[in-house]
Amino acid sequence: MRKIIVGVILTLIFVFAFHYCENKKEKEQQLSETSQLIQLQLQNVGKLIVTEGTFSQVFTFEDSKKSFFELISLNKKALVVVNAKVTIGYDLSKIETHIDEENKTVSILYVPEEELNIYPTIEYYDVTQDYFNQFSANDFNTIKGKVNQLLEDKIEKSDLKSNAKNRLISELQKIYVLTNNFGWTLRYNSEEVRSLQTIEELNL
Repeated sequence: MRKIIVGVILTLIFVFAFHYCENKKEKEQQLSETSQLIQLQLQNVGKLIVTEGTFSQVFTFEDSKKSFFELISLNKKALVVVNAKVTIGYDLSKIETHIDEENKTVSILYVPEEELNIYPTIEYYDVTQDYFNQFSANDFNTIKGKVNQLLEDKIEKSDLKSNAKNRLISELQKIYVLTNNFGWTLRYNSEEVRSLQTIEELNL
């Protein structure tokens, strides 16, 4: 009788140990699958976010210099028409993240700076120039520099940068929703993200 009881106890211990190992193995497999899915989704989110705008500007370029003992003024002048496409974006393929499977935490370590690109088309009209004061490569470089400065000033006063940042926030919110659905924690610069509103308040 005693041997039977010992046998039953050993059998129960074996059964419980077997189920424990199976459950542990299943949980580890689920954790690994979840981690892989999160990594895949992070890669999908990592795309270039671009906000585009178009700007137009018209201005007059003038230059004059004295010649022949300061007796004669040599002039050149042109009407400059600028049409430009401007893009602002974040290349999220450069985002740096760390996945801590043990603590079920995704940390965003680095978000790239915004990228500003200006593609101007410059046309010249009503060009007048004296023989001894003609347009040169330096003049065109000066005009291009002035054009870029004018466009940058316009961009700063526009809502392009804020639109790009809003789209960045939207992509980061997707990461939060993803991790939250799996019961994981999202952190940015060691700060825990507790809600969608928290992302909007981050110092990006």
